[in-house]
Amino acid sequence: MNGQILLTEDDPNLGQLLQEYLISKGFAVDLAVNGEAGIKRFLEKPFDLCLLDVMMPKKDGFSMAKEIRTTNKDVPIIFLTAKSMKEDTIQGFKVGADDYITKPFSMEELLLRIQAVLRRYQKTNHTTAPLPSIFTLGKFTFDFDHQTLTDSENAQKLTSKEAALLKLFCENQNQPIHRSIALKLVWGDDSYFNARSMDVYLTKLRKYLKDDPTLQIVNIHGEGFKLLVG
Repeated sequence: MNGQILLTEDDPNLGQLLQEYLISKGFAVDLAVNGEAGIKRFLEKPFDLCLLDVMMPKKDGFSMAKEIRTTNKDVPIIFLTAKSMKEDTIQGFKVGADDYITKPFSMEELLLRIQAVLRRYQKTNHTTAPLPSIFTLGKFTFDFDHQTLTDSENAQKLTSKEAALLKLFCENQNQPIHRSIALKLVWGDDSYFNARSMDVYLTKLRKYLKDDPTLQIVNIHGEGFKLLVG
């Protein structure tokens, strides 16, 4: 199991859809349909992460986050909202949010954001086992912390961007990754300049992996790319 998630979402269809998707990805998910029910669930057992809809009846997501922070200052919180106003984003971070995702969003983007937040949390939480930082890719061993890609003959030192991009591929082997999501996670935004920069780094990663025919980074028209591991 990847972790225990508390999901509060007042739209029953979206809530059920998110719950089923995250369960299919290995999480245990408790779903609450309003803020009061969400707080009750939170106090009943420990959670590894909270997904809070901002606009909910009985108690909104911001109020719920404030209550959560009075009893637990560390549990990661991601807000789900239909709003994209800067003021809402600032308020969300002021009450202790770790991330903020605006509807509509793709399931893939939500999953990657959850994984990113959990990685940051587990790096600073010494009571929790860290997520893997060393990956086996065909004939290669990729050490993310030391930014090295090695085989039996060579050791390639990677830049921080190359290492971050390769780690994203390792965590999503044989799964499509949207360009905009990769750009936001590795570069911080999906501007045209960053997109061109990412293309350069993709070319470099393909060059590093070319000696193993079982590994291939392929483009997916209209979506992004994926790392094929044969």
